[in-house]
Amino acid sequence: QVQLVESGGGLVQAGGSLRLSCAASGSISSINVMGWYRQAPGKQRDLVATITKSGFTNYADSVKGRFTISRDNGKNTVYLQMNSLKFDDTAVYYCNLRNFRVMAWGPDYWGQGTQVTVSV
Repeated sequence: QVQLVESGGGLVQAGGSLRLSCAASGSISSINVMGWYRQAPGKQRDLVATITKSGFTNYADSVKGRFTISRDNGKNTVYLQMNSLKFDDTAVYYCNLRNFRVMAWGPDYWGQGTQVTVSV
């Protein structure tokens, strides 16, 4: 079992910045992927960015060049630096972790969600 605790959400003006953090604990495999997903009101949950333990990253086109995902493996913590925020970035942001073990990916683990609101 894995537990994910998020922090850093809030209200910010368009063009501003926020930094989200997510600390993982529990049964974390040597090979794993952590990431951020978001869900806007009335919409499905979509991928924002992912990062492997070795630092390989993937971003949604809508955030590329503005958001930066990083992780501290010693602290089992993933971060999302969000710059040049737009109104359309308003959503609940969820931390995600998946383990790889016994030749297969394990289940998704999710944080509690943190609200990011960008005012115009």
